Amino acid sequence: MSYPRIRPRRLRRTPALRRLVAETRLDPAELILPMFVREGLTEPRPISSLPGVVQHSRDSLRKAAAEAVQAGVGGLMLFGVPAERDATGSGGIDPAGILNTAIRDVVAEVGDATVVMSDLCLDEFTSHGHCGLLTPAGDVENDATLRAYAEMALAQATAGVHVVGPSGMMDGQVAAVREALDVAGFTDVSILAYAAKYASAFYGPFREAVESALDGDRRTYQQDPANLRESLREVALDVAEGADMVMVKPALPYLDVLAAVRAAVDVPVAAYQVSGEYAMVEAAAANGWIDRERVMLETLTSIRRAGAQMILTYWAVEAADLLRRTG
Repeated sequence: MSYPRIRPRRLRRTPALRRLVAETRLDPAELILPMFVREGLTEPRPISSLPGVVQHSRDSLRKAAAEAVQAGVGGLMLFGVPAERDATGSGGIDPAGILNTAIRDVVAEVGDATVVMSDLCLDEFTSHGHCGLLTPAGDVENDATLRAYAEMALAQATAGVHVVGPSGMMDGQVAAVREALDVAGFTDVSILAYAAKYASAFYGPFREAVESALDGDRRTYQQDPANLRESLREVALDVAEGADMVMVKPALPYLDVLAAVRAAVDVPVAAYQVSGEYAMVEAAAANGWIDRERVMLETLTSIRRAGAQMILTYWAVEAADLLRRTG
C-alpha cells in the first residue's frame, strides 16, 4: 500500500517540535489575577468553594500582589468586601472604603510593575446585592446607577487605579464613566468594559467570595445565555462610548461569543474564567478524575485560541509559574 508523503504527525514527534509550530501561545503577561480583600481581616480567610483562593487582609493583599508581580502576571483585578452594606452601596464610593483603600495599598506596593484594575460595580456594597440602585418597586434604576458609577470611578481613579472595570451591564455605563473621568482630569485611566456579561449559573463561588446579599437574580440587566448577536451589539456600543478594552464573561461556556467579539472589534479583548469554571476543575482534580495542571493550561489555551488577549483567572500566578517552567 502506498502512503502519502504529507504526514502532519512529523511535527508532533517531540516537545520541541510541538513548541516550535504551536499556533497559540500563553504568556504570563496575558493573565490577570482577581483578588478579594475583606474589611476587618487580620489574616487571609479561605473561600470554601474556591480552593486555594482567599479573602485577603490588607497586609496579605500587598504581599500577594508583590508575589504576582514576581511571577510575571500582567494585571490584578481588585474586589472589595465591606464589613457593612447599605441600600446605595456607599462603601464603594467612600474614599476610606475597603476597595479604594486596597487600591492605594496595592499601587503603593507594586507601582507600575503590573496593571492595577478594580471592579466598578455596586453589588459588593449594596445590602440587596444588586449591581445598581433600586426603585421603590425593587427594579434596578439605570440612570441613577450611572451617576453612582461615575462617583465610584472618580474614587477609584483618585486612589490611583490604572484601569476601571464597569461590570454592572447598565445601559450607557461606559459613556458615563468616561465622561466623569475626563472632566475630572483622569484622562489616562483606562476602561475595561464588561461588555458581554451573561446571567450565568457559573458565578456561584464568587457570591461566597464577596459575601453577596443577592436574593433573586440579575436577568433583567445581564445577558441571556441564548443570545450571541445581542453581545455584539453591546460590545459595539461600549466601544463607541469609549471602552479601551472589552470583556466576555464567563469564558469557557461562551467561546463562540468570544471568537465573534474578537472578529468584530479592534480593541483588546479579555475573557473572565469565572469562579464556577475554576471550582469545577478543582473539584474534579480533587477526586482524581483529571490531571489538574494539564486541564488548567488546556482551558486557558482554549480561551486564548478563541481570541482573548487577556484572561482573568484565579490560576494566574500558578499558571504563570507553570508556563515559565515548561517553556
